[in-house]
Amino acid sequence: MSTSQLSVQLYSVREPLTADRAAALQRLTEIGFRQAEPFGFGPGVSLQDIHDAGLATPSAHGKVIADDIDLSAAFGAAAEQGVEVLIDPAIAEERFATAETVASIADELNAAAAVAAGHGVQVGYHNHWWELEGDVAGTSPLEHLAALTDPAVVFEVDTYWVEVGGRRAVDVLGAIGDRVRFIHVKDGDASRDTLKQLPAGAGVVPVLDILAAAPQALRVVEFDAFDGDIFQGLEQSFTYLTTNGVQA
Repeated sequence: MSTSQLSVQLYSVREPLTADRAAALQRLTEIGFRQAEPFGFGPGVSLQDIHDAGLATPSAHGKVIADDIDLSAAFGAAAEQGVEVLIDPAIAEERFATAETVASIADELNAAAAVAAGHGVQVGYHNHWWELEGDVAGTSPLEHLAALTDPAVVFEVDTYWVEVGGRRAVDVLGAIGDRVRFIHVKDGDASRDTLKQLPAGAGVVPVLDILAAAPQALRVVEFDAFDGDIFQGLEQSFTYLTTNGVQA
């Protein structure tokens, strides 16, 4: 298993991947990344070219909660391709509106985790801002979800979207604790305008405090969008994180 604490969400480079997949993956390894988080993963999707480029894939984004998902096939494919945690990237905002709807999500994640365990894989969930807005059972919807899910379900906390949602990422990380296996590291002005996202350390997000609050979590660098050369943005984030003690 890799000793690297760093990964990169490939959604950040979706356009370069479309234009020249091999060149984009090579550029990531030239920056220094040794792990990557694919998106859109599922049965029939091959990660071989990512692995051939020298990037391990301990996590991947792929739908887990959906009516048309063959969970056994999805987790079997993950296990075969070295994905340890299959992370549902988003569940509809309206399902986080009440304690009852959050409980229904927890039931589905728990059921999926039981199937995943049979393949030696875990289920994860990744948040946006809407899981942090409002109040459900005296806390944020995301924290309530964590309280209702089986310990086998883990979380990838997108720390930027937590701040956009009006909560302090450090507090949310503390509340969910060791079940936070991954964090998305990004910076910017903490608005929903993705083009205002910036390299780590260049915005208003307390990145170093966030890292300290989740020492166990793999740091996954991501940009939803970037107003500039995305590889330069990723390299700036990589340099900032490694300069501040993150193992490449």
